[in-house]
Amino acid sequence: MSYGAEFNPNRLGLARRRRGLTKRKLAELIGADVRAVTAYESGEYKPERERLLALADQLHFPVQFFVGSDVEEVTPDVVSFRSMSKMTAGQRDAALGAGAVALMLNEWIEQRFELPAAQLPDLSHESSPAAAAAALRRIWGLGELPIKNMVHLLEARGVRVFSLSLDTAHVDAYSMWHASTPFVFLNTIKSCERSRFDAAHELGHLVLHRHAGPKVKDAERQANEFASAFLMPEGSVLANAPVMATVDQLVSHKVFWTVSVAALAYRLKDLKLVNEWHYRSLCIEMAQRGYQKSEPNSAPRETSQVFQKVFAALREDGMTRADIADQLAVHVNELDELVFGLALTALVGDAQAQSRPRRPVLQVIEGGRD
Repeated sequence: MSYGAEFNPNRLGLARRRRGLTKRKLAELIGADVRAVTAYESGEYKPERERLLALADQLHFPVQFFVGSDVEEVTPDVVSFRSMSKMTAGQRDAALGAGAVALMLNEWIEQRFELPAAQLPDLSHESSPAAAAAALRRIWGLGELPIKNMVHLLEARGVRVFSLSLDTAHVDAYSMWHASTPFVFLNTIKSCERSRFDAAHELGHLVLHRHAGPKVKDAERQANEFASAFLMPEGSVLANAPVMATVDQLVSHKVFWTVSVAALAYRLKDLKLVNEWHYRSLCIEMAQRGYQKSEPNSAPRETSQVFQKVFAALREDGMTRADIADQLAVHVNELDELVFGLALTALVGDAQAQSRPRRPVLQVIEGGRD
């Protein structure tokens, strides 16, 4: 990198927020006054070379990241967070920073591959979230069948699904529309069942609240109702779930829909298959068994089909993880954290990337049917 005029203060601000740091904390880490960091980010003046190296080291970005054009950032007003109450401002900024890097990666991929187009209807006119869930199942031809793989289903319908990194484990999930493309970010630290519910919850936001914004009244409740009905259709539950169930029966039956014990218990209450007193008794016993923290009979974690196919194709062209990271001016672990970790492990070696004559069209198989 040639030092000087190319330094971009926009990228410094993004990198700081990506790490969830305040200007004061970053100043402490590099041994500078907070006024200096403010000046760097405002473009008042550029950091000296040694200071720039210190910033890159503390923010865990290559020096090259801090040059070039502005990076499009994700702002809180366009995002539906799964749980705002658990987050500090720094944690929110870190999650949004991950979203900005994901937009960079998605743009890079779309320049080389033709990904599925979005097929998410606007269902805000439906009479209830449950009605919207039933309507979407009809539109997508899912019937009453369990959803085999939520990530694959979303990807097949044009949703770009990314994982949230370890340093944003306190954030459940979030979603957004960027231009005409829907994005979902999932916390993969959670159990498969809870992550699937988060995915369905965010799908609810995307089809119910696209034009109303993330702060629409009762948006979280509506998204929860949508997720419950989408993952556990009424007819399917009435036909397969036990009446007046015990916790042991819930543990056994939840496998059919790949949902958590807690989610199935609530769905039974919602459909009046258990009464309020029975539901509370189930919740008490589940808490005593520790099911709030550890899901019994948990299913294998879902990963991205799109990323697996993209990176397999890139590997055939001789492109390594380091090549991709270098082109985006980020470290390799930044990519790993966004693409479900294992999706990139096959990209090894030192072969040089070759140009692709055209954008390959990815064939993505939806995970909605057994």
